Amino acid sequence: MKTANITIKDIAKALNLSLSTVSRALKSSYKISEATQQLVKDYAAEHHYRPNLMAQSLKNKNSRCIGVALCAIPNSFYAEVISGIEAVANERDYLVIVTQNFESYGKELKNLENLTWRSIDGLLVSLSAETQDVSHFKKMQEQGLPMVFFDRVPADMQAHKITTDNFGGAFEAVNHLIQNGRRRIAYVTSAPCLSVTRERLEGYKAALEQNGLPVDETYVKYCGHSGMHTEEVEQALDELMCLPAPPDAIFAGSDRITMHACTLLRKRHIPIPEQVALAGFSNFASPELIDPPLTTVKQSAFEMGAAAARLMIELIESKRPVTQFRTMVLPAELCVRDSSAALALL
Repeated sequence: MKTANITIKDIAKALNLSLSTVSRALKSSYKISEATQQLVKDYAAEHHYRPNLMAQSLKNKNSRCIGVALCAIPNSFYAEVISGIEAVANERDYLVIVTQNFESYGKELKNLENLTWRSIDGLLVSLSAETQDVSHFKKMQEQGLPMVFFDRVPADMQAHKITTDNFGGAFEAVNHLIQNGRRRIAYVTSAPCLSVTRERLEGYKAALEQNGLPVDETYVKYCGHSGMHTEEVEQALDELMCLPAPPDAIFAGSDRITMHACTLLRKRHIPIPEQVALAGFSNFASPELIDPPLTTVKQSAFEMGAAAARLMIELIESKRPVTQFRTMVLPAELCVRDSSAALALL
């Protein structure tokens, strides 16, 4: 038989305290002594008290729901981001609703409509590969919906933004390939409109220039849907390998592109790293178990999600309009493995 949850009224009656005292004690208010706070919390824990979130949302005129708009959950990087978001949201009694746009601008618009119809309190966004116009997000922000952008962020919106050191991560990876004897390094990346694509391209070019190597645009290939379709990565590799001087290394710009490139090179019997070295931005689990173990630029994905959720909750719970916004840049770590081994060691 299911027992009814106790309420704040029940706790107040049992401890002979006022409702406001119990409510403030549960929220660790400085207005309530530590002894009373502990008394209330101990009783609440012993009797399995749970806050009535629906009642709170009606009283406070919010839903305690945070929407998330991103490209796809079956992606190692975004799976870690979601874990970070939910870890913080769960601590603060917020529900997380995740939507996937599958790199489609139209799907992104539809998801935004569905989320706002459900009365979310705020929205965490990583743009789709097709998104060049962010007016739909601007409109919702102007109407009062708090927003935090992460990973793929817009240049022309005032909002909290959390990104990776894309320039530094790309620079380190390409410089590593050069130091290992590679001279014809291709960059296979996502849609050119994305912030991550541009920043990693700048790092790629900077590493070449610093080492006295020319920047040859024929070695740069874009995948309009960020490698979601194997065919676009396959076309990029075919074009590269048919060049008069094919690349001796490939730097891949995302999880999916890295994995597709590895699989396609093996299908074509192109040995890694003997003929073509491979390194890429990727957070997929256990890259050391791939044959050969893959050199990757690892991002602080969990930390990105957690930071985005904290900033979002601050926006939602702020008593005053927020007019100053933060841009956080999280570190990227180059993890060197066998797929980028030096020519001299082969």
